[in-house]
Amino acid sequence: MRTIENYESQVRSYVRSFPTVFETAKDSSLTDEQGQVFIDFFAGAGTLNYGHNNAAVSEALIKYLQKDGIVHGLDMATTAKSNFLRRFNEVVLSPRNLEYKVQFTGPTGTNSVETALKLARMVKKRSNVIAFTNGFHGLTMGSLAVTGNDFYRDESYGVRVNVDHMPFEGYLGYDVKTLEILRKFIEDGSSGVDLPAAIITETIQAEGGINIASKEWLQGLEKICREFDILLIIDDIQVGNGRTGDFFSFEEAGITPDMVCLSKSIGGGLPLALLLMRPELDQWKPGEHTGTFRGNNLAFVAAEVLLSYWENEDFARAIKNKSQIIREALEKIVEKYPELEMSIRGRGMIFGLECPQKGVASDISSNAFGEGLIIETCGSEGQVVKFLPPLTISEADLNTGMQKLGSAVEKIITQRQQIETGVEA
Repeated sequence: MRTIENYESQVRSYVRSFPTVFETAKDSSLTDEQGQVFIDFFAGAGTLNYGHNNAAVSEALIKYLQKDGIVHGLDMATTAKSNFLRRFNEVVLSPRNLEYKVQFTGPTGTNSVETALKLARMVKKRSNVIAFTNGFHGLTMGSLAVTGNDFYRDESYGVRVNVDHMPFEGYLGYDVKTLEILRKFIEDGSSGVDLPAAIITETIQAEGGINIASKEWLQGLEKICREFDILLIIDDIQVGNGRTGDFFSFEEAGITPDMVCLSKSIGGGLPLALLLMRPELDQWKPGEHTGTFRGNNLAFVAAEVLLSYWENEDFARAIKNKSQIIREALEKIVEKYPELEMSIRGRGMIFGLECPQKGVASDISSNAFGEGLIIETCGSEGQVVKFLPPLTISEADLNTGMQKLGSAVEKIITQRQQIETGVEA
């Protein structure tokens, strides 16, 4: 840790929450240099849906490298790329009746968002974009402009131009119809909000606090976009790739976005980001939007292997079963400790434990680390404990992790009792 503290920038983040040096990882666990094993409910912020060092991926990568397969190829045609594209269409797009062209952007999610925003503005010849409160879409300039949290979006960055933010579902209370507000601002020429080229949203605001848009809200949003000739961009970077139980998080709502941003788990832990777009939107001139690492061939190999999870319904069913395990365990914790005033929300295998009392969420995360569980917080004030275990986690490890979480919460109560009685923790 001394090396990290001496040489790495102050911007480092997760290492502060989980202060140990990890050495190995497998499936749903991490092991540090001292040999302590941690159950992972963090999964690389949603990058490791298929677990650490997935055996099938590791085997495929080793074979690929041993035969001197292309590692870096810009956007040239390679066997790895064509194999992935073919399998992605066969396993994901065609069964869902989705006709999308695939653009490989730079290697991270924010590159996909930047590409979507640029393309939408180019196609519609309009510069304004509407995003939502508590949304998070990345930290490069364009993505930052559509991100809500002012911790990331400082005025001095100058990124607020040509973006308007509207209230997400539930932001003003669920009795307020936020889509009616959105419609009013769009149709009223005196609102000060220009007709946007696109509206971008997450179906579940992960970093924003696990705020879940209902099917009805998403359907209503799509209707508004169609009515006013606005492109609908779904940011599925963190909650796509099976996190909600379906491959795409918007499937349950039955909508068809104009563009879909994918990254994180699509590459199985290796950098890969892509933008799906309706074919008629693919109006780029050759080389008009490029990037040195827009084609990560090792990630193509990994991604092709991981698509096998979606060849039938078994994986989706398993995710939904594990979702119920998480929900029931959290309900018991909330019921057991009413004095903490906690509440839960979630879908698939992304859940949030809302902790309105200041510092409770961060204390739970810290205590969990001491119990051998990696779990982070999210929300506008870090008030939500965020559950992102690998989708492939065994039920045994999942149950053990939930038990550790329960112990972490109980420790808060114990510490409070000790303070009240004058006994030092």
